Amino acid sequence: MQIAFIGLGNMGGPMAINLHKAGHSVKAFDLSQDALAKVKAEGLQVAASAQDAVQGAEAVITMLPASQHVEGLFLGNGNLLASIAKGALVIDSSTIAAATSQKVAKAAEAAGIDFIDAPVSGGTGGAIAGTLTFMVGGSDAQLERARPLLEKMGANIFHAGSVGAGQTAKICNNMLLGILMVGTSEAIALGVANGLDPKVLSEIMRRSSGGNWALEKYNPFPGVHENAPASKGYAGGFGTDLMLKDLGLAQENAMATKASTPLGGMARAIYAAHSIAGHGGEDFSSVIKMLQKKG
Repeated sequence: MQIAFIGLGNMGGPMAINLHKAGHSVKAFDLSQDALAKVKAEGLQVAASAQDAVQGAEAVITMLPASQHVEGLFLGNGNLLASIAKGALVIDSSTIAAATSQKVAKAAEAAGIDFIDAPVSGGTGGAIAGTLTFMVGGSDAQLERARPLLEKMGANIFHAGSVGAGQTAKICNNMLLGILMVGTSEAIALGVANGLDPKVLSEIMRRSSGGNWALEKYNPFPGVHENAPASKGYAGGFGTDLMLKDLGLAQENAMATKASTPLGGMARAIYAAHSIAGHGGEDFSSVIKMLQKKG
């Protein structure tokens, strides 16, 4: 299948490469020349623009930072929908506001294009390994059309509901992840302040009632998990500013629906302070720096 892939960051790049490895013809685009060079080295075609990427594409996959980027790409000055062939499938794996997904999907439908929102969970490791979890918003027929592509990038595919439902599921998941990372960081920092070995403490909690994904696969303390961003200077992974953005989406949604999310609000405030302190580009697990005993 001819696929256009737009957005080749820490997540999008490996996803596009996995589609290429599965035998699809992938033409990729990103504003970053470094990102383009990485996928070109893996054998993917690179496009001169988003409009160039979608020429002849049967499916278009996007992985962009925020709502304004998705809306700007499809409906703004670029008006990418006008360049996509009628009958094509658009899979947006960005994490954005559900209302934005619904707005773009309505315009796509009017243009004769299928559009689903399919945000992901699983981190950069899952993107590289092709074991991501997809949370899909769209019709049954649209999901089945997308499934053969999603299966080349992920191991778990959930149909959350109609368009926008995938985004809602994702912000619920990431709100919980942000809360869990702060709590895990607090607990490890407390133990270390009392002289405990972070590896031993982490293993105790992992096998006890405090066990969670951070303790299993993404420990925030350097040296506990060899491949976690914490052991690589908090480079790569999922940025603090991206977590802050997702926690903001959760709070906007909570206000709109009058849902009570006090811990989500507190986590957002903590990540905002961490970003302001200059850690916005570091992996979100670097929040432990705020909580560690100084001196």
